[in-house]
Amino acid sequence: MLIACVIAYMVGTLALGAYGARMVGSAKDFMVAGRSLPLGMNFACVFATWFGAETVLSVSARFADQGLGFVSGDPFGASVCLVLVAIFFARTFYSLELLTIGDYYHVRYGRFVEVLTSLGIAASYMGWTTAQLSAFGLVINVLFPEYVTLNQAIIIGAVIVTLYTFFGGMWSIALTDVVQTVAIVIGLLLVAYILGEKAGGFQPVVAAAAQAGKLNLFPHVTTAAWLIFIGEFLTMALGSIPQQDVFQRVTSARNEATARAGTLFGGLFYFGFAFVPMFIAFSATMIDPAAAGHFASEDAREVQKVLPVLILNQTPLWVQILFFGAVLSAILSTASGTLLAPASILTENVLRQFTLNMSDNMLLWLVRTMLVLVSITATTIAVNSESTMYEMVESGYKVTLVIAFVPLAFGIYWSKATTQGAVFSILFALPVWLGTEFIHDEESANLWQVVPPQIYGLVASILGMIIGSSMPNWIKHVPRHPADLAQERRSVVSH
Repeated sequence: MLIACVIAYMVGTLALGAYGARMVGSAKDFMVAGRSLPLGMNFACVFATWFGAETVLSVSARFADQGLGFVSGDPFGASVCLVLVAIFFARTFYSLELLTIGDYYHVRYGRFVEVLTSLGIAASYMGWTTAQLSAFGLVINVLFPEYVTLNQAIIIGAVIVTLYTFFGGMWSIALTDVVQTVAIVIGLLLVAYILGEKAGGFQPVVAAAAQAGKLNLFPHVTTAAWLIFIGEFLTMALGSIPQQDVFQRVTSARNEATARAGTLFGGLFYFGFAFVPMFIAFSATMIDPAAAGHFASEDAREVQKVLPVLILNQTPLWVQILFFGAVLSAILSTASGTLLAPASILTENVLRQFTLNMSDNMLLWLVRTMLVLVSITATTIAVNSESTMYEMVESGYKVTLVIAFVPLAFGIYWSKATTQGAVFSILFALPVWLGTEFIHDEESANLWQVVPPQIYGLVASILGMIIGSSMPNWIKHVPRHPADLAQERRSVVSH
């Protein structure tokens, strides 16, 4: 019965995604849904994309094992990111009337900075996409260990997500996100109620978590622990801002007010709802203390099996259907967005530099081809990685924190920012960040070795921007009006 329900859900998702393809008539429709999503769909896209497998399986297990002080990146940093975007960046993003965030770097700083930042942004998605595909494999492998191996399940998940995103793009994502948001919210709330009662009730579970120190947001007593806490928070809070999926969800709204409201409400709801799987995970350890045995495993990925294994072994069939339906919804909604985003930015801001003369139909199929290549790359990484989903996601955002955040923020809010400053920012930050990655040691007695490498990179990026913009300007670039770039690219694809 469970197998039949999972298969039926997958088939239904594919069918809805295929329906979304009927609304795609241009590359703009494919990438940003024609800038026409109402508030409800925009909100669902923001929430469903961010509420991924790492939130349900990895963050929740990390909380149950170590407590709130060790999940500063997600949900705290991730939620702050969306609030910051809604307040400080959504208006600029929406007013650009462009297809990708890479277009902003082109308009503000020129093609060289556009290509560098776009490559970095696209690379950052490998961690997030890999996390979703790994989660799909973990869930399917836990459900049907006698039918598929972990790697086979990862490949199956990649094929399903790629198929429905391939045809409908952002429209398919928007339609499926609405259904998946409903499945996530209803499914996890019911599972939380059932397991909470099984563990003794809401109050006893919360009291037990507090007594065990899990609710202490700042439990750290060492400088190293505080630096890790701050590093993870900043990586997600700031490194997630210059991302194509955020840009797409802002610009796919029907107007600026919808873009800001959808992002703000999506971020706030995400923060509140992220505590539901944490509650479920801690309830699981109370119901079955043996489940905590996964925390002691040498393989970090074993921690993520706490919830699915308990649900499978300790609950009736209908609860299993609710839980795994919600988890698969979270995986599919996030994975689809993380496939489309890098495909869009690589096509629009990297490949297009070499293939300017193309029709809109050619551009559309180039995006789809790139989407398949991104999927193959992420799948290959997923079947060979031993990192947890939390680690995969955080590692991806280090790239954008170091090379893309400062040029974006300074470009919008510092009128003296120049192309030379952006180039210096990137060229200062990259070697500093990568160099300190080799000497970083969380156990070292030397404070400078304990500081997260991405913090060094962020500081170097800020210094590079200030120094480069303050020096005599040797790299000339006159910022373009966004409408000029939009018109240029529309005229090219119409040929």
